[in-house]
Amino acid sequence: MMFAYAPAAGGLARIEQPLDLSAALWIDLYRPLSNQSADVTRLGLAVPTLADMEEIEISNRLYREAGADYMTVVLPGLSESHKPISGPICFILSADRLITVRYHAPRPFETYPERADKVGPGCDRPEKLFLGLIEEIIGRMADILEGIGHALDEVASGIYQGGSNGLQTDALQSALVKVGREGDLLGRVRLGLLTVERALSFFGQTLSDRAGGDVLRPWVKGLMRDLQALEVHTDFLGSRLALTSDATLGMINLSQNVTVRIVSVVAALFMPPTLIASLYGMNFAHMPELAWRFGYPLALLLMLASASGTYLFFKRKRWL
Repeated sequence: MMFAYAPAAGGLARIEQPLDLSAALWIDLYRPLSNQSADVTRLGLAVPTLADMEEIEISNRLYREAGADYMTVVLPGLSESHKPISGPICFILSADRLITVRYHAPRPFETYPERADKVGPGCDRPEKLFLGLIEEIIGRMADILEGIGHALDEVASGIYQGGSNGLQTDALQSALVKVGREGDLLGRVRLGLLTVERALSFFGQTLSDRAGGDVLRPWVKGLMRDLQALEVHTDFLGSRLALTSDATLGMINLSQNVTVRIVSVVAALFMPPTLIASLYGMNFAHMPELAWRFGYPLALLLMLASASGTYLFFKRKRWL
């Protein structure tokens, strides 16, 4: 799919079919078809493939070609089947327009067109569009980090709750799965912050070559400070996540230990009665109690007393 936007009063206006790409200030390519990529190529800008965007080398992600800057970042989003993934997004910034190429659906690309006049330095120039979209992306990742923090608060409140209201083993295992899911999302956000910071730094180095670059430089510095603050917050959440994960595993081990201890104590309760019963089951010829009238009741009494004594001993030691 291909979406094109042009400046309008109050922000951006989407260009309806048939698309006039020459009038577009922002062209958003989402899983572009070959003919859509060809339409953009006729504007004098090469459209990278998904394989090109997935290259790890910095030289393949941040470069200048034919007077345009190519900046590829990795952002969390949704796949075609609406599953959370991280994927590359290429920003192609020329003197006339901004082109984005993506193969998944990060939320900022859906929310930014309606908020273009409220986010960033404006939307009447490609450079301003780029900074506004980056600000929207940073805001979205801040929201994700806030959601991760709330999820960890919820898990921690259940884990550290003592007494009979503490989580059971099944609930602890569910909490561990949730912590793992939040950790995976945190890693995606951390990678996104790192790649956006590199792209923004690359953009800042080329500001001197752009018209009005000095006016945009404070915006770049402000966004860089926001990114660095979020990176610190990400590290803090990573520490919290590790602590919560360790605490969950510890609670699971304690819960399992309690079960094993109860089974062990129950087995120990039957050991003395089993010893007494086995003694009188050896069938030796000379066992006076066998012919005694009260031998059987006495053996039962001994077994009950030994089991009770063992139980009271464990109770006093607080093993039960």
